[in-house]
Amino acid sequence: MWKMTGVGSMATETVAGAVEERAEETAETVAGIVRTWVAGWAVSRATPTPVEKPWGLYVEEPGNPREFGRHVLPEADAALIRGAAESVTTPRTWIKTPAEPEEIAPWAPTGWVVAYEETGHLMATDLATTYPVVPDGYTAEVENRDSVIRVRVLDAAGEPAARGQIALAGEAAIADQIETWEAHRRRGLGQFVMRTLADRAAGAGAALGILAATDAGRALYESLGWKKHAPLGACVYRP
Repeated sequence: MWKMTGVGSMATETVAGAVEERAEETAETVAGIVRTWVAGWAVSRATPTPVEKPWGLYVEEPGNPREFGRHVLPEADAALIRGAAESVTTPRTWIKTPAEPEEIAPWAPTGWVVAYEETGHLMATDLATTYPVVPDGYTAEVENRDSVIRVRVLDAAGEPAARGQIALAGEAAIADQIETWEAHRRRGLGQFVMRTLADRAAGAGAALGILAATDAGRALYESLGWKKHAPLGACVYRP
């Protein structure tokens, strides 16, 4: 009988190393997606350009009564969150990072509230052209201005039924403010809006689509082939 000495430990070390390498690649991928999302989100919302900070990026939101500004951390880390939090003196300032709210809760200093209801899903997809057709009984308007493509769907009376926009950021496009009015849901309008935005963004040279989904919107995006890469946890300064 052959006796193999040390092979098991070597194999274990090899597997562990491969898993660690994949984890590092995943973290780098998520951090890159977060940074691109922030850049495109700022274009979509017409905010000032995101500012680099030691912990990530800061975006000011002038005129927003709900949100003074947001620190977005590409990596979920206790020290980084505390560093961002300690820099804040103005209420209604948010921190967002790719982590579950339960993970960031112990890291939030006094005065900060974890916004469980604001937990999002960071999603991405390869953009493809599908030539969507507006559902019967509706018309669509498309506008491309200041690097933002906007789609509006109107009902037969000319009233708004659905909308969405996507911001161009190099080879990526960030979908934002996707909405279907309640009376017009389950009629394919959300899919039409998303497909139209993807078509126009791809036509403008974008290859990667990114968005931050709510729980309510996640199923729609998954049905269109979008994949979740990370949760998006949030906390807000409410002293």
